Amino acid sequence: MKRPLLWRGILILAVTLICVALAYPPKEKINLGLDLQGGMHLMLQVHTEDALRAETDSDMARLVDMAREEGVTGLKSRRTGDSSFVISGAGPDARDKVSSLYERVLRNRWELTRRGDDMVVTMNTQTVNEVSNGAVNQAVQTIRNRVDQFGVAEPVIQPMVTGHRILVQLPGVDDMERVRRLIKSTAFLEFRIVRFPKGGGGVGSREEILSNFGGQLPEDVEILEGDRRDDSGVVVGKTYYAVEKRRTVTGRELKNANPGHGQFGNPLVEFTLTPAGSTAFADLTGRNVGSGLAIVLDGRVHSAPVIKSRISDRGQIEGGFTQQEAQDLSTTLRSGALPASITYLEERTVGPSLGRDAIRDGLRAGVVGTLLVVITMLVYYRLSGVNAIAALLLNILILFGGMGAFHFTLTLPGIAGIILTIGMAVDANVLVFERIREELRAGRTVRSAIDLGFDRAFTSIIDTHVTTLVSALILLLVGTGPIKGFGVTLFIGLLASLFTAVFVSRWLFDLVLSRRKVQELSI
Repeated sequence: MKRPLLWRGILILAVTLICVALAYPPKEKINLGLDLQGGMHLMLQVHTEDALRAETDSDMARLVDMAREEGVTGLKSRRTGDSSFVISGAGPDARDKVSSLYERVLRNRWELTRRGDDMVVTMNTQTVNEVSNGAVNQAVQTIRNRVDQFGVAEPVIQPMVTGHRILVQLPGVDDMERVRRLIKSTAFLEFRIVRFPKGGGGVGSREEILSNFGGQLPEDVEILEGDRRDDSGVVVGKTYYAVEKRRTVTGRELKNANPGHGQFGNPLVEFTLTPAGSTAFADLTGRNVGSGLAIVLDGRVHSAPVIKSRISDRGQIEGGFTQQEAQDLSTTLRSGALPASITYLEERTVGPSLGRDAIRDGLRAGVVGTLLVVITMLVYYRLSGVNAIAALLLNILILFGGMGAFHFTLTLPGIAGIILTIGMAVDANVLVFERIREELRAGRTVRSAIDLGFDRAFTSIIDTHVTTLVSALILLLVGTGPIKGFGVTLFIGLLASLFTAVFVSRWLFDLVLSRRKVQELSI
């Protein structure tokens, strides 16, 4: 055997062995999509108004605090909408100072108008869109971080084009109830000052709070509820708190969270804040020593301890948790607290029985299609068809090896992509064989006909494969779920087809010609 032929054979053998190693065992190397093994399908709605309110409260507090540092006193601020607030109680000189501060720190994101003695500050449209889209993108990343802790293979978590919605598909979920509970624990964390009762203990009814305020709540106060527990931690009723609407510190400033134990061994969650969050938290607690600090999760007060001194970068969340609840809550917070709350528009559990039927039918279609291709090649091209079949088998092996190497997910459309790849792989051989036939009819020798057949078919093979590769690449990059699965198998299969149809098939012909003198070619 000639040296170049030997080295080409060694390369083909090496590729074969590598692909076998990458694809085996297939159950561990190749994941199955939601349509094949079942799982969860969720459609979530992100309430971006929560993020807008948090941003509004933060910038409102920032402007008032800076004005106070400049010596301006008597200012009153209140949020009048999701993305607007009013500054009042300032004289002409104070208003000028506030306007100067606005020009310096808020002008690029907010719009200031005068309404009598009040200063109305409204978030501009560009900032509203940025905050809203940022909330959705952060929610996507947060949910992905939480799902990754369960080891879900190839989850689909993507924002929808409109409506601030998120599509979540989790194939092969083992503990569906816990995953559902963890994702539903949106953990929109807020720290708010308790106005009544002053000690933060909560009262038994909303009427008691309204009575304290003379029957009418101030504009900057709202009532939130929490659980009332007995000494053993069992929920025995509800308790109510009057808290400030202003959100100075939220889950966006959270740096880390871990489960821990309190003084009496009760499970709790310990948290630390970012440097910016620590500064804001220290200012909030330092100005409200003696008041209750409501720790609000998803609109409910979990605990409201009394602020005994200035707190900077760390604290604890207590709420009668079990050890598992404390672990899940810390996981939720650590993976990134959502910037806005979410609700479930759609929730489906996809059973695996449909997946088993799809796999069975898909495999049956693949086997039948492959057998028909094999029979057609053997009948039409006789012994040269064996060449095409050998290249085809290697093509399929390379395809599964590529999927196993990157742990790609096989979906029902992915099976269709494999079947399409089989057809395109044989199509390349057909182009070559027909060119060889033309050269043989023109009186060329067998060796010359093979050389010219491959050379002249090469351009057509490249053209057909490259155009389809571009389409497959687009599906792979922008598609999701089943569409992406189709693009994956088609893309890898086409690359394998180029290798087998041009390199392997040519080597097989050269191998036969090198071992004996061939006068006629069965083609």
